[in-house]
Amino acid sequence: MITLPNIDSLSLQEQVAQMIAIRASGYLYDHQIQYPNWEPPNQTLQTWISRYGVGGVILMGGSAPEVYLRSQQLHSWAGIPLLIAADVEEGVGQRFEGATCFPPPMALSNLASPHTAINMAERMGAVTAQEAKAIGLNWLMAPVVDVNNNPANPVINVRSFAENSMEVSRLGSAFIRGAKSHAVLTTAKHFPGHGDTAIDSHLQTPTIDCDRERFTNVELPPFASAIAAGVDAVMTAHVYAPVLDAQYIATLSPKIVTDLLRQEMRFDGLIVTDALVMAGIADRYTVEQVAVQAVMAGADILLMPVDPVATIEAICAAVEAGKISRYRIKASLERIWKAKTRVCGEQPALDELYTNLGSEENLQASQEITVNSLRIHKPPSLAPLRDRQAIDLLIVDDQLTCTEFLSPRSAAVAVPSQLGYPHLILDRYTLPYVKLEGYPHVLLQIFSRGNPFRGSVDLHEQIGKLITELVEQDKLAAIAVYGSPYNLDRIIPLLPPGIPWTFSYSQLPAAQLAVMQALGLAAV
Repeated sequence: MITLPNIDSLSLQEQVAQMIAIRASGYLYDHQIQYPNWEPPNQTLQTWISRYGVGGVILMGGSAPEVYLRSQQLHSWAGIPLLIAADVEEGVGQRFEGATCFPPPMALSNLASPHTAINMAERMGAVTAQEAKAIGLNWLMAPVVDVNNNPANPVINVRSFAENSMEVSRLGSAFIRGAKSHAVLTTAKHFPGHGDTAIDSHLQTPTIDCDRERFTNVELPPFASAIAAGVDAVMTAHVYAPVLDAQYIATLSPKIVTDLLRQEMRFDGLIVTDALVMAGIADRYTVEQVAVQAVMAGADILLMPVDPVATIEAICAAVEAGKISRYRIKASLERIWKAKTRVCGEQPALDELYTNLGSEENLQASQEITVNSLRIHKPPSLAPLRDRQAIDLLIVDDQLTCTEFLSPRSAAVAVPSQLGYPHLILDRYTLPYVKLEGYPHVLLQIFSRGNPFRGSVDLHEQIGKLITELVEQDKLAAIAVYGSPYNLDRIIPLLPPGIPWTFSYSQLPAAQLAVMQALGLAAV
């Protein structure tokens, strides 16, 4: 067990700095930084940690072994052990290469039985926590316990476990129970609920315009279940819920953060804001306004402030002016100390990278969810697709980012290629210009899911038009849809019953192979 300094021995600036969690690149070197607006160079990062004493870091990007080294580097700069977090809702491999990546959480709700789904959610939580700990992470920014009851939601979507409150409660709690088998923190997000929105809070401020009864019966129960399951932290949402607070968005609302979450729901763990660089809050207030109001609302940790130093200074000035009490700061520090005492122990041994990361057992858990959550429509009288001459037409949200899941070796490309199918990758910019007159048949593969910061990338009208034309010309051989089931729901009414289709929540190569096998294009 670590020994932390007495809170009263710290200066006010040192205390406030412990309430700040900054973003950093998981890569080791400055020239590897991918998001310079949010990820500081190493010299600045070291200054924030060693001189100002920020209390936490959230990492993005890099390989798992690299993050292992990065976490050690960060701790070496810190006078007080750090909380090191990552958004790993779909496993550590979602962010860091080499680790296990799971399908999106909503895949669990499509498994054969509720019992199986709960077992797999618990296993998913355990694997994620185990692998996070192995590379030096001690805080999971997961699970999402929003109820995705709006199919047009561009930011939650398949990150949610389900469309109904009861199922989200069961699966979210199971994930937390699994994760608690290892010394890492868990986070239920995004309070008081971000499911019933059609706007991405990374880009704008959504409004949830429903009555209090709806919150009580639908949005809040998964958070109550997470609290009962022992979740360590709750993340607030940058959403406006006028029935709960007509003045402030949730992150800055004392009525929502303190009165509802802390007092009415009796949550005594960490309350952390969603990223404060998000336009849903950053475009509405100054850095200083956000800093002071978030603490006054009841936040213990301010995540990714636009300017960490200005944030610390603004909170200190508010305390000195009597706007925020020193007791309020100390109360947050006591919760942070409790969390750090539990998870900031010795650094993981190098052997854990080899034994716990991407192991056969962990990968098998991911594969079981992937395969068993597929949705398949294969007409019994279908002629073998392998015998057809076709073009492999792959549609993605953006060709510049599809390399995360598509390459010449990916099954969605490689398997049809082995059958002699040429391939063509299109996005919303190039799809209107495609010409398919020279191809007798088309294997259509669609990769599209809700993605934060990308808004609602609406390919649906273009895809619908293409499918209608291919059906009329009797060219459509089969369809594979990866990502959001809501995209599939829009497509099915356009298809004659004789067209085979397969849906996968995951877009990763292992899922692509399972889809190719389901369509009869690859051997099982």
